[in-house]
Amino acid sequence: MTRDEIRAQLSYYQDLGVTEIYRRTPTSPPPPMPKPKPKAEPLPSLAPVGDTLIQILQDIGDDCRRCRLCEQRNKIVFGSGNEQSPLVFVGEGPGADEDEQGVPFIGRAGQLLTKMIDGTALKEGISITRNDVYICNVVKCRPPENRAPQPDEMEVCGQFLFRQLMAIKPKAICALGGTAAKALLGTKEGVTKLRGNWQTWHGIPLMVTYHPSYLLRPYSADAKRESWEDLKKLLHFVYD
Repeated sequence: MTRDEIRAQLSYYQDLGVTEIYRRTPTSPPPPMPKPKPKAEPLPSLAPVGDTLIQILQDIGDDCRRCRLCEQRNKIVFGSGNEQSPLVFVGEGPGADEDEQGVPFIGRAGQLLTKMIDGTALKEGISITRNDVYICNVVKCRPPENRAPQPDEMEVCGQFLFRQLMAIKPKAICALGGTAAKALLGTKEGVTKLRGNWQTWHGIPLMVTYHPSYLLRPYSADAKRESWEDLKKLLHFVYD
């Protein structure tokens, strides 16, 4: 529209008695619609569907080289016992005897653990023996000089321990010693504070107690008594 046309249009409105005009303030454009967030995909499970102990052992392989513990080990110590057991004991790692034979808890500490399981069950009228439970360790290879496993070593073997426990799906787990407790619970608390009270691992009740090797020490009289109490509570929970 030209200036003359605008002037003529204004004069027309003035003749009609219109004395004021209003100019519409331009509105801001509407904000852009937020993009829909993509739906979160569930993380893949560390335990494959239908996982079995045989499959886990095959995945570890006959000569695992995933961490430095392979350098001095003799045999991989996977686990032993009843693979359908409602109770699983988890220790720290293999010792010299276990490394030699490939079976967990067969040395002095293992012999004591066997006596504790068999003796407590017998006294409490529970008809099980060590062969009726499942026993494994946080790491599957012997740390040099029986030192405590390092965090990266526990992380590597932890994936297989996770799968073992998820494949068995026990009614309860017993963590033997501080290393097993830390690996399973992710805690910095020691055994003294944790023992005697129920914890949980992925919804499974977990009891922490002393490692049998600690009970072999001469000054562990109180710890022995407490371990027997822990085990008694554990067995009644699982088998009553």
